[in-house]
Amino acid sequence: MTLRLVNRLFAVSLVLLLGVFSGCASNKVYAPKGQYMYYHKELPAADSAVEAARAAGKDKECPEEFAAAEKMKNDAYDIYWSCRTEEGIAMANRATAAANALCPKKAKMPKMAPAATQRAPEPAPKAEARVIHFEDVHFDFDKSTLTGEARGILDRSIRILKENPNANIQISGYASASGTEDYNQKLSERRAKAVLDYLIKEGGIAPGRLTTIGYGEDRPATYEPSPADINSKAAKSNMRVLLEVIVK
Repeated sequence: MTLRLVNRLFAVSLVLLLGVFSGCASNKVYAPKGQYMYYHKELPAADSAVEAARAAGKDKECPEEFAAAEKMKNDAYDIYWSCRTEEGIAMANRATAAANALCPKKAKMPKMAPAATQRAPEPAPKAEARVIHFEDVHFDFDKSTLTGEARGILDRSIRILKENPNANIQISGYASASGTEDYNQKLSERRAKAVLDYLIKEGGIAPGRLTTIGYGEDRPATYEPSPADINSKAAKSNMRVLLEVIVK
């Protein structure tokens, strides 16, 4: 074998060897890894971006996203080694972008000044419930004049009315069942009128606080089985006037 042939074979071998170490294209940087020692700069850049993210703790802060970026970088090398150079470079660029964008910092919400504490209005004190009780005023049979006992009861009622100036009163007159309905109706009205006059004249109660009504023999306090018996307890219980508080 001549020297010239040896030199030619050496040159061919050198070219093939440089191809193995250089990859599938020119314009590369020195980065010994895998099959080649020289790569297009995009692949080492993807390596650097992934490692920088690892050093910054992104592999722990957002492990799933980091793993995806690292796999994309490794896939770029695999594609590049299969001589799909442009595709491998594009994949490397995407891996670099993904690594640089890992775990973006969340914008901090501005702190809002605490709202001024407003005290709930205190509930108005509840008015104390009072039960106003008046005694019945009773009359003699077929009478509408006040007895001494009736006047004493009305004097006590006057004191109650003065202690409760907002209370308005209905004066209801009644009669026993003896007699006609028409007569008993008018008798009950006279009894109510007698009480009204006493409260105004003797007690000084304002007339606007008082109203009268007569029920005759209706609405008896006690049922009278024998209306002719005017001295029965049932009959006497119905010869009366009742003071009732008007609720508006």
